[in-house]
Amino acid sequence: MRQQEKGSVLVVGAGIVGLCTAYELRKAGFDVVVLDRSPVASECSSGNAGAISSRSVVPLAMPGLMKSVPGMLLDPTGPLYLPMSYLLRAAPWLVRFVASAKPERVAAISRALDALLSESVPLHHALAAEVGCPGRVQDTGQLHLYPDAAAMHKDRQGWAIKEAYGLTSEFVEGARIRELEPQVGPGYEAGLFLPDQAWVSDPLEYGRAIARAARERGVTFEQSAVRAIRRAGTAWEAETEAGMRRADQVVLAAGAWSARLLAPLGVAVPLESQRGYHVHVGESGLRLQRQVVLVDRKVFITQMESGLRVAGTVEFGGLERHADARRAALLFEHARRGLPALRPDAARTTWMGHRPCLPDSLPVIGPAPGHAGLWCAFGHGHLGLTGSAATARLMASALTGQLDPARLAPFSADRF
Repeated sequence: MRQQEKGSVLVVGAGIVGLCTAYELRKAGFDVVVLDRSPVASECSSGNAGAISSRSVVPLAMPGLMKSVPGMLLDPTGPLYLPMSYLLRAAPWLVRFVASAKPERVAAISRALDALLSESVPLHHALAAEVGCPGRVQDTGQLHLYPDAAAMHKDRQGWAIKEAYGLTSEFVEGARIRELEPQVGPGYEAGLFLPDQAWVSDPLEYGRAIARAARERGVTFEQSAVRAIRRAGTAWEAETEAGMRRADQVVLAAGAWSARLLAPLGVAVPLESQRGYHVHVGESGLRLQRQVVLVDRKVFITQMESGLRVAGTVEFGGLERHADARRAALLFEHARRGLPALRPDAARTTWMGHRPCLPDSLPVIGPAPGHAGLWCAFGHGHLGLTGSAATARLMASALTGQLDPARLAPFSADRF
């Protein structure tokens, strides 16, 4: 039976953030309907690397950025790539991105990310147990590797910030790396083992489990594209392919498509798609015990339930540009350098998805400026899975009026 004491909410977006939010809002007593053009937990919520990185408090833009980024952006084989045809479109976002690399801004961003992410691992353990799949959140840690200690030293600033926020790490090299993961090749001889960081063995099935638990509690799911959201008297309505849906409040969790729905309401958010790829090898012949990260290539390798997933890269190009098969092929070659036993002829599939990224590496969480009853929960970038459970708790507290607004100030849409 539906509880309606708290009123009704439309959650626009059935990705991991929207699913967690719908689940928590239902637990809080709201009547919840989830709208999305795609099946639950699809897009980046199914194709991600599975990392739960509670100490990822370092923004993508760091001091000294301008020394390395221009060359990286124009290198089609690098981990960060901007096609020249998209340069003008991306320029305003890149200007904001560079501006956020100032030391004082980096410090503020790290504080905000820590406040959002610090409890992510226990929150996901609790959520997975609650929705019936506790074994999917793995706690064997993450192994971050570099070719040598000199390469690792270049990232010392970022690691120091993470350690200041409580990161537990063990410096590893040579034999210790092979002790943790025997199949890592000789191209990687230094790194850090992070025993307290977690990962999910099947992001798609994890999301589906959350959706099933939400349905059992009374949440309604409708697979229909949302064309517009607008005020309807004292309520809100969503125009979908299937017709109009009305509710007291709306939570916008539509990932990289969120800014398009906000723009007609006069809310401008500099949201960009940082397109990510993965290669999935069903029968790799390998068996990793933990998540392995080849840091120099920004590649995450995860032993999923259905095979080995190699995920990574950042590519600018917007929402319409076709996937570039060469980017996926590069991922596989990077993985073979780290794991030489990975056969070059291994059967594999590829995928590309749209990470919703803001230039300061912070998501937008909280009320939409000037629109009472419209809430935002998007823009988590590379940390959507990590931050989803905490974001959902914040949204439930905010909609029930139990949250100090100051908690959401760093994530406000009007910071732009």
